Amino acid sequence: MTDGSAPSEPPADIDIADAGRYANGIGWDDFRTLRAQPGLHWNRYNGHGFWAVTRHADVCEVSRHSERFSSAIGHVNLWDLEADALEARRSILEHDPPAHTRLRRVVSKAFTPRQMRRYTERTRAIADDLLDAVVERGGGDWVELVAAPLPIRVIIAILGVPPEDADYMVELSNHLVEGTTETQSLPPDSYGNTTPLRLLPFGSPAAWGLYEYGAKLGDERLEHPADDVVSHLVHAEVGGDRLTATEFRNFFQVLVFGGNETTRTAITHGTMAFAEHPEQWDRLAANRELLASAVEEVIRWASPILHMRRTAAVDTELAGTQISAGDKVVMWYPSANRDEAVFERPDEFDIGRADNAQIAFGGGGPHFCLGAYLARMELTVLLEAMLDRGIRPASVADLVRIPSNFVHGVASVEVTVDVDAAVAESSAAVRA
Repeated sequence: MTDGSAPSEPPADIDIADAGRYANGIGWDDFRTLRAQPGLHWNRYNGHGFWAVTRHADVCEVSRHSERFSSAIGHVNLWDLEADALEARRSILEHDPPAHTRLRRVVSKAFTPRQMRRYTERTRAIADDLLDAVVERGGGDWVELVAAPLPIRVIIAILGVPPEDADYMVELSNHLVEGTTETQSLPPDSYGNTTPLRLLPFGSPAAWGLYEYGAKLGDERLEHPADDVVSHLVHAEVGGDRLTATEFRNFFQVLVFGGNETTRTAITHGTMAFAEHPEQWDRLAANRELLASAVEEVIRWASPILHMRRTAAVDTELAGTQISAGDKVVMWYPSANRDEAVFERPDEFDIGRADNAQIAFGGGGPHFCLGAYLARMELTVLLEAMLDRGIRPASVADLVRIPSNFVHGVASVEVTVDVDAAVAESSAAVRA
């Protein structure tokens, strides 16, 4: 590690890798301080450290230059892995082109906007079913009632997982998130795991549970293909070969986790934001042409994934800071999404924000999120369903956050709703 610019040091107590600092939410003041510092911030971590990339332009620079900032060297999370662990856990996230290009080509055809539009009607049916319970109760734990079940029911439908296994997928995903916190409630042999935890994603036996489930489903689809993504993955040929068993299981784990956790988090924070900024809901209800910009603002506001790491492949420079080959370089998406140089009034929730340059799906480049269109579709459908039914988020209470430095997670939150009876009655008549 070298730093030719010798930037002034921010307060010594700023450690954005400390999971405990997120128990009460994101430290926006800390990120504001780091963005204001010249150069990059060196954050101590596990006896060494990483370069914290907190400005929008710098996050985009790292995202778009895999030849300098590698996903294949080291790991995309903060901690280091031994070589055998890295190979065992390597997914599409831990590859650079051209290997990454091959893997992305395998699955990208299943996640095009055209393909995702096929699932819009099913997503609306799921949303309507979940909102029935919300209306009946007048609200409740929004994570349990809406935010968790909606995206997992959608992604398992796309993958080909039977609906009755949705709760099991949520359970496994929740335990993977727990692996990003400072505590782990599962014993190492949970779900029948016999693999050393260091060889499993997030160091969690829940990853083994997902691996085993995915392998069983993949074997079934090899024998009996269906119109789903798992069938596509096990039968797809790219460059004359198919996915290996390890590539498939890691793909399955990433798709379940990514397709569930990120949208779940966006739904939760978006609903909370509307409850806390009722004038923004009124704007949307009065003008549905704002729906697309509202979805972008929800995604910016939520910033579901807090960071991704790259490793410098060569000696290079970023923001006037000299970076040595082998240094960890970590992009912090929530900070970039509040960058004053890009967003006017970045700390305000504004559903009419024009030219919203949010980068919650990554700052471009080869690793731009495959599920970006799917997440946008789910958020759009949910907001439309709430508007059609006259459902208005009214208040938020009993917020329980997940103390993770990786996901902007919420374990539970009570949300009350008001329902416009006339709108609800009209909507019910149309659906009937």
